[in-house]
Amino acid sequence: MSNHPTLGLGFYWQDLKEGQVFQTIRRTITETDIVNLISCTGMLEVIFIDTTYDGAIQGRPAPGALTYGIIEGILMQTMVQGTGLALLEVHKKMLAPVVAGDTVWAEVTITGVKPTSKKNRAVVSSHVDVKNQRGEVVISYDVKRMLAGRDE
Repeated sequence: MSNHPTLGLGFYWQDLKEGQVFQTIRRTITETDIVNLISCTGMLEVIFIDTTYDGAIQGRPAPGALTYGIIEGILMQTMVQGTGLALLEVHKKMLAPVVAGDTVWAEVTITGVKPTSKKNRAVVSSHVDVKNQRGEVVISYDVKRMLAGRDE
């Protein structure tokens, strides 16, 4: 093992302060993403599997779980990679549809950092607004995670 810094690791709780705001990278939702999610989860609702279905949403709708999962995946690969210990609580609101071809990203605001009494950990609370390419909020959620601390 070398002594070089490791790229791609998340934040330790000591690196986060209430009021900090982060922006994720952007990710375009594809037809393949939609098919893969509905196939592996069994979300075989007609709105997702029948392209001739005459619903209220124009385009190929993506399940809200897909959009949420993609944003959480981006956060796993960046903000909490190697430091995330547990997902404790999530409160979500789905506000607008996402369809194939939409590009989503998130704005993350740290709303609280509460160190625990053992093992150099903290509960980190944040508010996440998932937005589309037009800047419209499509999902809004509050989340609490347990994050590791830096070895000191």
